[in-house]
Amino acid sequence: MNDTVGVGPAGVAGGGYGDGVVADPSAGPLAAFSEPTRAWFASAFSEPTPPQVEGWPAIAAGDHTLVCAPTGTGKTLAAFLWAIDRLMAQGHAPSDSGTRVLYVSPLRALAVDVEKNLRAPLHGIRLAADRLGAEVQVPTVGVRTGDTSADERRKLVRHPPNILITTPESLFLMLTSRARETLAGVEHVIVDEIHAVAAGKRGAHLMVSLERLEELCERSPQRIALSATQRPLEEIARFLGGLDADPGGSPVPRPVTVVDSGARKELDVEVVVPVADMASLGETVEQPASAGAAAGPLRRSIWPAIHPRLLELVQSHRSTLIFANARRLAERLAARLNELHLEAQDRAAQDLGGSSVDLPHKTNPRSVRVGGPQDLGASSVDLPHKTDPRSVGGGGPVRVGESIESLLQAPPAVALGDEQA
Repeated sequence: MNDTVGVGPAGVAGGGYGDGVVADPSAGPLAAFSEPTRAWFASAFSEPTPPQVEGWPAIAAGDHTLVCAPTGTGKTLAAFLWAIDRLMAQGHAPSDSGTRVLYVSPLRALAVDVEKNLRAPLHGIRLAADRLGAEVQVPTVGVRTGDTSADERRKLVRHPPNILITTPESLFLMLTSRARETLAGVEHVIVDEIHAVAAGKRGAHLMVSLERLEELCERSPQRIALSATQRPLEEIARFLGGLDADPGGSPVPRPVTVVDSGARKELDVEVVVPVADMASLGETVEQPASAGAAAGPLRRSIWPAIHPRLLELVQSHRSTLIFANARRLAERLAARLNELHLEAQDRAAQDLGGSSVDLPHKTNPRSVRVGGPQDLGASSVDLPHKTDPRSVGGGGPVRVGESIESLLQAPPAVALGDEQA
C-alpha cells in the first residue's frame, strides 16, 4: 500500500527530485529498468517481492520514499537497483561521475555487509550486458566508516566512488572537511534502519547532515529510507522528508511516498519462571566458613536456575539469539554457558576442539567486526556445536525459521522487543 505524506508542488512527479520516470503499471514492475538489469533480475530471482513491486514506481518517479517491509524481503535491493540501473546506463566513465549514491547505515557491520552484497547485482548486470551486446559502465563502490584508515580516506577524496557507503557520524565528518566536495553530485540518499535513529540524538544529527547535503548538492537528492519495524509510518515519513520552503518562504514538509509492505509476524511467546518459589530469592544461603567474614552474606540468586535452561534451549535449536539489556550481562552469560558446556563435556570424557560463544561489539578488533558477520552469513564460521568442549549450540549452519530468541530482561520499549523478536 502506497500513501503520500506531506505537501509537494502540484503536477510535478515526486516533487521534482532526481530524474522522475513515471512507469506504466500494466507493463510490469521491471518495465522502467534497462534491458541488462531486467535480464539479470530474471535470471537471479523468480519474481519481485512486494516491497520491490510497490517501491520501484515511487523510486523511479523520483519521490522521497519510505519502505516498510519485513527482513529478508529485498527492500535494500528495492532501494539500490534503480540507482544502480541509472548509473550503469548513463554511459559515463565512473571516474567522471563522482559520488551519485549515498548509503547511510547506523550500523557499521551492516554497512560492510551491504558493500559485499552489492557485488552480485553489479557483476550480474555487467555479464547480462555482455551477453546482450549492450554497453554499460560498472559503478565504483567505497566504504567510509570509523574503521576506514587515513590512507583510504584520502583515496576516497582523490577518487570518489559512485556509490559511497557510510555511517551518520562519518557523513558529518565528510561534510565538515574538504571531502564534502565529493558529495556535490549525490542524487540518491538511502537511509537504512531508520527506526534505529529516528527517536534519538543520532537521528536529529543525521537530519541536520542531510539538510547540509541538500544545500551542497547541485540538485535536491532523493531520500529513500528502509526499515522493518518503523512506527508510526506517517511520523517517520515526516522525519525523513524534513521541511522545505514554499513560494512565500513558510516551511512545509517535503512529500514522502510511504510503501507499507509490512506483515504481521507469528510469534510463539512463553513466559518461563525457572524456579519453583520466587519468594525465596534473596534469602541468605549458608556460607562456608572458609569464605571469611569479609566476603559478606551469600544470597540465593535466580541465575543458577536460568543458565542450565538456556543451555538446554541452545542445544535443542539450530540457532539461538539471547538478548540482554547490558553488555556486562551478555559477557557473563556467554562465559557461564561456555563453562557449563565444558563441564558437561568433561564429564562425558570428550576432548574435541572448536569455537566458543562470541560477542560482536565495537571493542573487538576490526578484523573480528568485519569478518565475523561475513563468515556467519556465508555459513563458513565454525559455529558452536554440542560436541565442542568450549562452546554451545545445536550444530549446523544457521537456518531462518528454526531459531529461538530469549529475552532475559524486559526491553526498554515495546517496539524494540518486537524488533528483537
